[in-house]
Amino acid sequence: MNIAIITGSGGLIGSESVSFFATKMDLIIGIDNDQRAYFFGLEASTKWNNLQLERNFANYKQYDLDIRNFSGLSEVFMKYNSDIKLVLHTAAQPSHDWAANEPLTDFSINANGTMNLLELSRQYCPNAVFIFTSTNKVYGDKPNYLPLLELEERWEIDEQHPYFNNGIDEEMSIDHSKHSLFGASKIAADVMVQEYGRYFGMKTCVFRGGCLTGPQHSGAKLHGFLSYLIKCAISKTVYTINGYKGKQVRDNIHCYDLVNMFWHYYQNPRIGEVYNAGGGRFSNCSILEAIKMCQEITGNKMTYQYCSDSRIGDHIWYISDISKFKDHYPKWDYTFSLQSTFHQIFNGLKSRM
Repeated sequence: MNIAIITGSGGLIGSESVSFFATKMDLIIGIDNDQRAYFFGLEASTKWNNLQLERNFANYKQYDLDIRNFSGLSEVFMKYNSDIKLVLHTAAQPSHDWAANEPLTDFSINANGTMNLLELSRQYCPNAVFIFTSTNKVYGDKPNYLPLLELEERWEIDEQHPYFNNGIDEEMSIDHSKHSLFGASKIAADVMVQEYGRYFGMKTCVFRGGCLTGPQHSGAKLHGFLSYLIKCAISKTVYTINGYKGKQVRDNIHCYDLVNMFWHYYQNPRIGEVYNAGGGRFSNCSILEAIKMCQEITGNKMTYQYCSDSRIGDHIWYISDISKFKDHYPKWDYTFSLQSTFHQIFNGLKSRM
């Protein structure tokens, strides 16, 4: 029997992973306790998504479990044991800003929760593939010291710099920079996932995501950039831009394209590997550019205000170089453009609001 355990199964990446792998595995075990509602309020709850997954997939079974609960997780791993072929860990406290409110909560979920899953995988299914969704915040504010140029609607890197063509690669240091507490807790998990691969020989992989997005995102003010922005455009809610004149650049990858990266890795895993995973040069925008697109799609003129204080450790310009992944898995490619992703998010939100 082939079983996949997917943590954070009601979230953006978790639910897309359930949908994707449900046709490829005998059983999908979802682990999700709707912590997102605790972090960001009821409007960010993922309960609706888990209920939808249970309706849509007969081979999906959800456990209402906290990943900090080692004994509860142990019962699940013990029950399914070596039939577990994939552990796909997407659960997290995901907000750069929220982490500063409760540092102990943030670290216990992101670092200790990941450690629980790694150790249980080692004990019960050491041959399974273990995939972890990390973040570009592990690089801290190091990208802000690149030679950046201010253009009319965005920041851009000097075209003479090696990162201009493809973006930031995995060789950028994760040391000696300001990460935010969220970034630091994810580093702890990121490095431990690598270590379990390299030390124990397990098939572990880290994907350092840019902006992950898609139609089932329960976007909130503190997390889910594009989803929340489009929600503000639809509802005519005032949106606040924090720092850098709204010209800060993010690359955005559709959740399907990221999960398809997981699938390619799963079929031919490499031990202790690390990949940057974002929209790259294919799909990126500044906040000002995103606001323009929101206005075009919704037909509503957005109201926004500017706060000159930038978020601590935030990136001015970040574009992921995915060349390493494409070199290892040349059959993978993007499916969804930035424009099509915007339209999908808009349609998804309209159907739920």
